[in-house]
Parts: sequence; structure tokens; C-alpha cells
Amino acid sequence: MFLYLALCVIGWFNIHSAVYDERYPDVIGFHTNYGKQFIWIIAALSLAGIILLLDSRFFSALAPVFYGVTIFLLVLVLVVGRNVGGNQAWISIGTFRLQPSEFAKYATCLLLARYLSGVNIRITEVKSFFTAAAIIFFPMLLIKMQPDDGSTLVFCSLIFVLYREGLSSYFLILGALFIALFILSLLFKAVFVIAGVMVVAGIIIAIVRRNRRWAIITLSGLILSIGFTLAVPFVYGHIIKEHQRVRIDEWLRLTNDKKKAGYNVNQSKIAIGSGKLWGKGYLKGTQTRFSFVPEQSTDFIFCTVGEEWGFAGSVVVIGLFVFMILRIIIIAERQRSPFSRIYGYGVACIIFFHFFINIGLTIGMVPVIGIPLPFVSYGGSSLWSFTFLLFTLLKLDSNRMGVAGA
Repeated sequence: MFLYLALCVIGWFNIHSAVYDERYPDVIGFHTNYGKQFIWIIAALSLAGIILLLDSRFFSALAPVFYGVTIFLLVLVLVVGRNVGGNQAWISIGTFRLQPSEFAKYATCLLLARYLSGVNIRITEVKSFFTAAAIIFFPMLLIKMQPDDGSTLVFCSLIFVLYREGLSSYFLILGALFIALFILSLLFKAVFVIAGVMVVAGIIIAIVRRNRRWAIITLSGLILSIGFTLAVPFVYGHIIKEHQRVRIDEWLRLTNDKKKAGYNVNQSKIAIGSGKLWGKGYLKGTQTRFSFVPEQSTDFIFCTVGEEWGFAGSVVVIGLFVFMILRIIIIAERQRSPFSRIYGYGVACIIFFHFFINIGLTIGMVPVIGIPLPFVSYGGSSLWSFTFLLFTLLKLDSNRMGVAGA
């Protein structure tokens, strides 16, 4: 709870600094983003209190209902949703905009935990694996149709939940291999990538030549790798959208356009770097005050931290997130209930993905993907969704000595 409150307070101060308007010095009200965020934080604390008063069995029992409601909202937003920034992801309710994709993460974690904790469910069995994959994939598909690529990718992090519950590490290795091949195929000609793969496969086969099983696996991997490498140019040129290709090209340094495609990240680096060790001080960031970085209160909120609080402040924020994620994993591991353990790992995966990708994009480590920094970025739906995720786990943990199946 302390970590949650600390990040919410840090987030509000940085939102206040990023969008401060001298005409509206009051911190409460809907005239400004920091006024709205203050109200949403108070509402989030109220929701957290309600969650802690509920019976722990409530979350498992109603997981299918939560999932069904969010699926309905994801379909509804495609019909009546409001288009903002090219994404039809919001449902307008008066002056408030609800983003169903944020709550879909919470509902998916609950239903996935309920299913995997069921009797005779083994993730190593084909039926169980595909059912669990369907629970994750269905909201992904609807969110992709908005299209909200950032939120879609967040659901991919839940594969680590399946891995914790017994999914073979071969899936993770295969996924990492395809990602590496995709990047290498963009950086080098296909013939060089294929030659490198063949050399690596040859070395592995020479080492395990007496183990027929591993030799067959290596040969199968070689064939898949060659086919995937040859398919990358088509996929990249015809399936991946142009604005996504532009961001990837800029990230891989295939282009160098700091005035257009690379503008956001370049200005972000300037803002963070200009903070030096101790920062410029609260409300004194020039990049922040003069709006050089777009979306600075949402996707690029970490720029404000770096510029005004410097390296020291950045380390504090990163440290709080690392400590929170480690605490969530510890809490998940000590659960007696499989449902609580699986849910806890789902929370850890989602928060880590948001944390790593959001901060990574501000410093150029990953391509620009529009996802918020948990508890820190501006947004009511995001804050409430993460509040649900975290405080549901705390409630389940408070009952870990009770009924094992709760």
C-alpha cells in the first residue's frame, strides 16, 4: 500500500508539472488534467477500500462475469466508441471517458487464474493450453481491432503466467528466437541471417549428435527459422502498418529522422538528459513547461521525472517499481490457493510489462508503443484498473491462511 500511495503521489506531482496552467491553480476540478487526476486518485482509494471489504471468494466466483462484461464493452466500443488519436478505444460517459481495454487486463487475469486453478487442469495438455490461450487471445483480438497496439501487446506478457504453471520453456525459447530473427532480418540480408542460423544449428547438432531427440529438434528449428526469415520481408512490408514500420526503422537506426518519426524519442532523451544528477526542480523543466515532448502527461510522463528530479529521482521511481514487482511475486509465491498464486503472477506480468516498455520507450530502448506508466501516468481508467489489479491481490493475500481454494 505504501508503494502504491508513493507512486500515485509522485504521478500526480509530475502530471501537475507537465500540464500546469497558471489560470487554474486549484488542484481540484475538471478544468485541468491534474485536477481530474486528483479526483481519480481519491476515487481509486475509495475503490481500493471497497475491494478490501469484499469476501475473497467474490473474485473467483464472479471472474466469468467480469470477463463477459469487459468483452461486451470491447465490442461496444467498436460500435459507439470515441476515436482519439486514431484509436477507437473510449466510451464517453458525460465528461468522463472509459477505456475498456484497461479493465480487460484485470478481468483476463481473474478468469485465467480461475481456469488454471480448476481441478484436473494441466497447462501441458493440449486442450488446457488452447483454452488458456483463448482466454488471453479473445480480448487481444478485440483490442487490436480498435486498433490499440500497445494494450494488445500487454496481454502477451501473460505467457509467463502459463510458464510458471508448467508450460514448457521451449515456447519461450522459440518466441525469443523468432523475435531475434525478425530484428536480424531487418538489419541484414536474408542470406547472411540464414547462413548464421545454419552455422549455429550445425554446431548444436555436432554437440548433441548422439542425442537423436535434440538433433531432430534442432533440424526442425532450422527449417522453421529459414522459413520465418524468408517471410519477414513480406510480413514487414504488407502486414505491419506504415506508422509501425516507421517507428521500428527509427528504433533500429535504419532511418534517422529526428524532426518527424524520431521527434518524440529525441525530445524525450533531451528532457531526461538535461535533468543531470539532481534535476532542474519542480515546475522548472524547460522541455516540460514548453511542451517539447508530446503526450508528456501520459506515455512520456517519465520525461518529467528525469528532467525535474534528475537521475536521483529517476532511480527512486524505478526502485519503487522494482520493489513493488518483487513484493508482488513474493506475495504470489506464498499463497496457499492456486487461484491467488496464478492471479498474483498475472498482476506482476502486466505491471512489469507496462513499467519496462513505458520507461524503455522514453530512452529509446524499445519502439514507441502507447502504454501508460502504472499509477504515474495521467488517466482515470488506467489508474482504476491498476488499483483493481493490486488491491484484489492484497485482499486475496489477507485470506491466504483461510480456505485454500478461496
